[in-house]
Amino acid sequence: MLTHLCKYNTYFQKIGNLLIFLVLFLFSSAATVCAQSMDYLMYIEQYSETAVRHQQEYGIPASITLAQGLLESGAGKSRLAVEGNNHFGIKCHSTWKGDVIHADDDELDECFRKYDDAAESFEDHARFLMKKRYAPLFELKPTDYKGWAKGLKKCGYATDPSYASKLINIIETYELYAYDTGQPVIASRKKLQGDETLEHSIDMEIINEFKLMHKMRKKWGLYYITVYEGDTYDAIAEEFGIKKRRLLSFNDLGRRDEMLEAGSMLYLEEKNDCVETGPETHKVKKGDTPYSIAQEYGIKLESFLKMNGLEADDRLRTGKKLRLR
Repeated sequence: MLTHLCKYNTYFQKIGNLLIFLVLFLFSSAATVCAQSMDYLMYIEQYSETAVRHQQEYGIPASITLAQGLLESGAGKSRLAVEGNNHFGIKCHSTWKGDVIHADDDELDECFRKYDDAAESFEDHARFLMKKRYAPLFELKPTDYKGWAKGLKKCGYATDPSYASKLINIIETYELYAYDTGQPVIASRKKLQGDETLEHSIDMEIINEFKLMHKMRKKWGLYYITVYEGDTYDAIAEEFGIKKRRLLSFNDLGRRDEMLEAGSMLYLEEKNDCVETGPETHKVKKGDTPYSIAQEYGIKLESFLKMNGLEADDRLRTGKKLRLR
């Protein structure tokens, strides 16, 4: 009897350990998805104008350019993209006379084109698709992203049998097809009450449906969001895959978990030491504080205080000019 009880106890321990593993795996997957979502959004925002311009110049759907860039470069995070500025996995071939970078692909240590910057990679990608083998694609409408995706695979752009479906999935997940019609919108559109801004809402199919409800904007070279009524640091940190302590640090809040004020800016990355291009000074307005000014211009509070000889709790005289660099 005791032997049977021991066996059952061991069995249930194994089941318990398995359940713990599954829970940890699910949470880990969720965090990965959120981080990937942000990487994809940042990439789309950075290169969407180039993709639209190339559609106008070359006739290549902007959605296809963006989807290929996202897929081939891992949203700009792959080694080829980081070290070689190669965003489209284009190999050397016999005609390439520029710099090269080697990486494993279908075979070991294959030769890939290396560029001076991402812009050169996007330009070469457009010219690459102008080759005769891709001519049938240009008979399709620019809005036929499915036809283009399938055509790229058929014309031999990639060896991955699921290449077309991967491109289509990215385009539909992020609604990149909107760029093909001149409507630069990422994902589902949703108006929040009292706000005229159209919001991002990204559907990701892992575990459950993930949604980014804040529109990312860029100012002073930094990504930020606008806070809405009811927002919390925990919710925003989870939404963008950022640790809460880092989110607080980016915004000079230390460990303070202060109430978020609707309409305020919240940076998603570390602020600058100064304003490198733009105004050199700020004229103090009524209600300004050292923190609000530093936040307005994307400057680290410590740097702003140091360059102006201020303390964080100093009261500022209206009309006084303060340095921004």
